[in-house]
Amino acid sequence: MPLLEVKDLTVRFDTGGGTVHAVSGVTYALEPGETLGVVGESGSGKSVHVLSMLGLIPKPPGRIAGGQVIFEGRDLLTMPEGELRDIRGKKIGVIFQDPMTSLNPVLTVETQIAEAITSHGLMSRKAAKARAVELLDLVGIPEPQKRVTQYPHQFSGGMRQRAMIAIGVACEPKLLIADEATTALDVTVQAQILDLMKDLKKKLGMAMIWITHDMGVVAGLADNVQVMYGGRIMERGPSRAVFNDTRSAYTWGLLRSLPDHSEGRVYETHTPGQAKKRPRLQQIAGAPPDMTNPPPGDPFAPRNPFATERCHREVPPLVQARDAAPGHLVAAWYDLPQALLTNPTGAVPAAAGEAA
Repeated sequence: MPLLEVKDLTVRFDTGGGTVHAVSGVTYALEPGETLGVVGESGSGKSVHVLSMLGLIPKPPGRIAGGQVIFEGRDLLTMPEGELRDIRGKKIGVIFQDPMTSLNPVLTVETQIAEAITSHGLMSRKAAKARAVELLDLVGIPEPQKRVTQYPHQFSGGMRQRAMIAIGVACEPKLLIADEATTALDVTVQAQILDLMKDLKKKLGMAMIWITHDMGVVAGLADNVQVMYGGRIMERGPSRAVFNDTRSAYTWGLLRSLPDHSEGRVYETHTPGQAKKRPRLQQIAGAPPDMTNPPPGDPFAPRNPFATERCHREVPPLVQARDAAPGHLVAAWYDLPQALLTNPTGAVPAAAGEAA
């Protein structure tokens, strides 16, 4: 039985400028101990679909327009607020993007970690404070006995993020959701946090949903990848399959936009007569859709060089990709050219670009 089942989740925001179609028909399952990476551009519905599961979107303007979110056999969307509050933090932990806005600046780190434990009645306040020291040590903060009595502003950015992780895993949840948890960190600290998360997953046996813009992070952390765009899932499957056998034009565009250091292009520097070889960056043409007036068909069709006429008329279902690994799903009315399946970072064929 899956730990989490999301069935046709639909989320809307009613604003003065119209209704925002933030999430439309998202469906997937998460197994116990699985790490799911959710990627996509800003506004694709990555964070909103997860926050709406936990009742954390503002109502109004937000509302759940349909669907179910089954966690351990119970629908979170119909659960009374008191019961849902008991699940948040205890069985489902959350790490938010910016620890400086998530941590209370006037409370010590010890108080905030202890509160996450005592609010669920798991142990006494004295025991919870002792547990706070253990958790800071677990997440790799030096001198935890000293640090635990300090305030968030006395921590570096990486240490604040580790404190947030300590709060997220304080009750040893079965599911941990990390929303852009390493975006604001430098690459060295980011690598340390990712190694830490891998270790915690092994020690605690928890499942994870890791929301990020960084395809590299997902490749090194997630068992399965879910690519979202325009509030829909465009491609989903085992990490190796999605990266090495890409079937969605949007996923291909994201992979193609990564820096490629294998080849370079000569650019003039500020020094006359000298040139420097730099990797050439690709980009996805166009802009994300206005979700108050989403396209009638595939939301990526206006930017897709391989789109067919049907793409502009009908929303494609998320189905098993042909001749792909089991569980590798794609929402597309087209097939990517065979050459791109073996070279996902290659250039757009001229014929495809002209046809678009």
